[in-house]
Formats: sequence, C-alpha cells, structure tokens
Amino acid sequence: MSRPGHVTTGPYAPPAPRRELTVTSPDGSRLHAEVHGPEGAPAVVLAHGWTCSTAFWAPVVRDLADDHKVVVYDQRGHGRSPAAGPGGYSTDALADDLAAVLDATLEAGERAVLTGHSMGGMTAMAAAERPQLTERAAAILLCSTGSADLAAESRVIPLRTPGGRRRAHRLMLTSRAPLGPVTPVGKRALKYATMGPGATAEQIEACARIVHACRPGVRSRWGKVLAGLELTGSLARLDVPTAVIAGTADRLTPIVHARRLASVLPDFRGLTELPDVGHMTPIEAPDVVIGRIRELVRDHLDTTQTARAAVPPPRGGTRQKKEKSA
Repeated sequence: MSRPGHVTTGPYAPPAPRRELTVTSPDGSRLHAEVHGPEGAPAVVLAHGWTCSTAFWAPVVRDLADDHKVVVYDQRGHGRSPAAGPGGYSTDALADDLAAVLDATLEAGERAVLTGHSMGGMTAMAAAERPQLTERAAAILLCSTGSADLAAESRVIPLRTPGGRRRAHRLMLTSRAPLGPVTPVGKRALKYATMGPGATAEQIEACARIVHACRPGVRSRWGKVLAGLELTGSLARLDVPTAVIAGTADRLTPIVHARRLASVLPDFRGLTELPDVGHMTPIEAPDVVIGRIRELVRDHLDTTQTARAAVPPPRGGTRQKKEKSA
C-alpha cells in the first residue's frame, strides 16, 4: 500500500477542515477546497505552489484557524483536484481558479488576506485585474516567488551562463520522469533543490511526501508554464497592499526575484529576507509567515464587519528591507 501524499502526524500533518467543497472553474475544471476556523472571523486564503497541495500549509492553517477563517485549495491537477486537459494549463487558468475559489468561499462583501507560495504567488499576479481579486483581497503576501525568468535565474543546476541555466532548468521543469517513492536519496535531492541548510528531518519528510505525490504529467505541464513565465506586467498592476517573504538560500527562486518584486509592486509593504532558508518558507519558517499574515490582517482587513476575534501579536521576527538602488 502506498503512503499518503502527506505526513499524518505531528505539526506538518494537515488538520481536519470545518468544511470541504468542490469549486468549478469557468472551463469546468473541478478544484478541491477546504474551509478551516470559525465562520465570521477574519478571512485568509492560501494558494500553494508547484507540485504541492493543501497539506503544504498545515503549520500555517493550524495556527491561524484558532481565530481566522482559513481557505485552502488544491491547484488544478494537484492534491485532490483532478488534472485538466492538455490545454488547461496557463497563468489565465490559475487566475480563473483563484477567482472561482474566492467567489465560492467568501460571503458577499467579505474580504481576505491572500497568501501565495511560489506558483500560488504567481496565481495572485496573474489575477491582478480580476474583479474578484481587486474587490476581495485586502492585502497580499507573496512567498518565495517570481514574475519572470525563472529558468535563467534558478541555481538548482549551477551553470555559469543564463542561457545554459535556462536550457538546463527548462528540461528539469518539464521532465515527466516519475519521482518514485520517498527514499533517503530522494529526500537529500529535494532538500538540495528546495530547502535551506537548517531544514529539519521532519520538514524534509513533510515536503518530500507532498512533492513526490504530484503526478508526473501535471508536474511537467505546469513546469512548462513556469519555464516560460512572464508576469511582470501583471505584477505592476497588482495595486493591493503587498508584502514579500523569501529565503536567502532559495535555489529554485533565488532572492533576486523577491527584490525585483519589491521594485515593481505599486503598493509594496516590505520584504522579509530569511537567512539560510530555502524555497519552502511556509514549512521551513512557519512562524515568520504566520506573523506576517497576522500583521496584514491587523493592518489592512476591516475586521469590524466580522466577528470580533482577537488577533494575537505577530509571532517570529521579521526583517523588512526594500531593494537599494545600484
């Protein structure tokens, strides 16, 4: 019997949701979504990244659901969301799916703080001009993400020239090779590619279970989208208070991407750089991610229209920094 696509015990095991639902996107794609926490509390929506699932947000959901309404969903083809047809993979599809989830899970007039990790952050950028985002998002947190040139900037395969890195990482992103079962060798490879030097055995196991569960065809189709990503124009139109978090040891989307986001975002609210943290920030540094979300809820979400759930002070320190001009 194969192991589930996530750990089932400990702080990285996904908690049981208050409600599960299936959301239908405009092209008919079905998305698994969950709602955690008390109805009427300040709302937070979490969008996961490439090869991940709702389980990726487990430590964040566990904390926030005490006093927030937390919405998570599986991007198409990931987790419990069925794969789309061959033409169903694009940044427009990501934006359509997010808009459908916001419509299905938020009440009339309800706004939320949206947090996107990696491809989930790109989802927010792609939806920049969708009315569901402009009307529903009170603030946005972008974690470990970028808007363009992913293959050329990645350092997973440490070639010297951008052209060489672009070709090598395009092959890596679009590969259909099965990852197979989670093994010690597989975990070492995953840690090298996606996590920082301080990642714990528990964190590595949690990430490996999730990533290895992603179907090769889905991984490849979304990898092709990421290899050709160009969302800088959409990013410049993301006129919502937006903060950024990134790890300085991220090989997949190096810190240069976060600094570029900071220079382009029209309503930039600070860059938190995490020393020696890799790409998997919500699992590697959940307290910092949680603390930043709580700050955005406190500063930008009108909680007078929701139940008066007390919002504790942020947990974990942050270091905000805007890119300096050369």
